[in-house]
Amino acid sequence: MLAELFAVMAPVLAGAGLGFLWVRLGQPYPVDFITRLVFNIGTPALVLASLSGATIDAGTFGQVMLATALVILTMGAASFAVAKLLRRDWRVLIAPMMYPNTGNMGLPVVLYAFGSAGFAYGITVMVTVSLFQFTLGAVLNSSGSPIKTLLKTPTVYAILISMALLLTETALPLWMANTVDLMSGFTVPLMLITLGVSLASIQVKSLRSGVGFSLIRIPLAAATAWLIAGWLGLPPLAQSILVVQMCMPVAVFNYLFAQRAQREPAYVASLVFCSTLMALIYLPVLLALLM
Repeated sequence: MLAELFAVMAPVLAGAGLGFLWVRLGQPYPVDFITRLVFNIGTPALVLASLSGATIDAGTFGQVMLATALVILTMGAASFAVAKLLRRDWRVLIAPMMYPNTGNMGLPVVLYAFGSAGFAYGITVMVTVSLFQFTLGAVLNSSGSPIKTLLKTPTVYAILISMALLLTETALPLWMANTVDLMSGFTVPLMLITLGVSLASIQVKSLRSGVGFSLIRIPLAAATAWLIAGWLGLPPLAQSILVVQMCMPVAVFNYLFAQRAQREPAYVASLVFCSTLMALIYLPVLLALLM
């Protein structure tokens, strides 16, 4: 199992490593331009490409979506206490607490561990996390009007369109599906390379902080997801997948939000990096308990 998990995380480490070496070799990297490109074009295309072809019934979608939303909000509330414990600004920690990497890392792990029967649950969790991240997350990282921020966030429209397609079992026209699939291809690589660029300036102290944060967040996320899923009466398979998805490493998008808002992006990058490395240790244990 460790080999399969490493196969999932190896591209993450390779992409970040490329960005790290690029900067260390003295090459220029336009972080601001890349961040805007990923947010405004790449991410909406990635959402549409990932979700438009999935098939989930409305009952399953609503039940798991509610459970995921409650876990996200609970983790957000807990971030205030964690921020005090770690002596950090809550505005820096709230996004890493709430938004794990349920997409490009969580979905492959769910598919490998639970098969196609559980993949619909994994998709639903990812949709919910993305919806929160690009609505509430955009508002929290905005210095202007929240309404204007939402209206100017293309990913919000992509998520709403994807949800409508999922619930009505409608497919995109072939020309559009091919287009968004092509345009989405640069998103994850650029995200990871940009992460590596930031990691090039991280100090050892930040790495220790990243490990400490992960040691707090992972058990808290697992317990919260398990209790809320049990309280709502989710099926055992859905309960297990919710726990696994919410225990994924900190999402790379959190770093991009921090970069755009200039809220300690180097520290947030260390949270992404450390939690991803630690996943090699805790995910096999977690899956062994839940499968």
